[in-house]
Amino acid sequence: MEAFSKDLKSVSADFSQTVRTAQAAVGDTSRGTLALQAPRQFRWQTTEPFEQLIVADGTRVWIYDPDLEQVSVRSQSSEEAQSPLTVLTDLSLIDRDFVASEAGERDGLVWLRLSARAEEPEFEYAELGFDPDGLSRMIFKDQLGNVTEMHFTDWKRNPSLPADTFRFTPPKGVDVIGDADGPEVFPVRP
Repeated sequence: MEAFSKDLKSVSADFSQTVRTAQAAVGDTSRGTLALQAPRQFRWQTTEPFEQLIVADGTRVWIYDPDLEQVSVRSQSSEEAQSPLTVLTDLSLIDRDFVASEAGERDGLVWLRLSARAEEPEFEYAELGFDPDGLSRMIFKDQLGNVTEMHFTDWKRNPSLPADTFRFTPPKGVDVIGDADGPEVFPVRP
């Protein structure tokens, strides 16, 4: 983890994600891209089987569903920013927001287990699986027993991300649900 995160200010990658409910043996798989930038900016774009975009701009979280022609927006509280993925660009969050423990080796990966320190955590645990190239897999188990497994490929360290990567403006004609008022936030450029 330390080797992967050393001097990391931003990352991008491709992902595939499978979600299994506590009752289902096999779940649905989605694919897309992600980008993170320190300290609290995040972009998660699902391209298959349905399009969805989640943008955290440092102040607000925007969730856009083109099929529903709907955008949900809410304040990006510090608790919402505590996704296990955020530790990739800020290792200090591990000790502050999580209890970290080594989870051994399996499937050719070295695993780190994170448990949230929050009073009402969104997940029971998250496991990050590393290979020699970096983060390869992540597994979340939520409080309802659902398991989300992500596979990552094509990591890019400190890429030059377009200026609008972490900005979102609702398209004309879509319904906006939540609080979209607030100051404009733009990515910090080194």
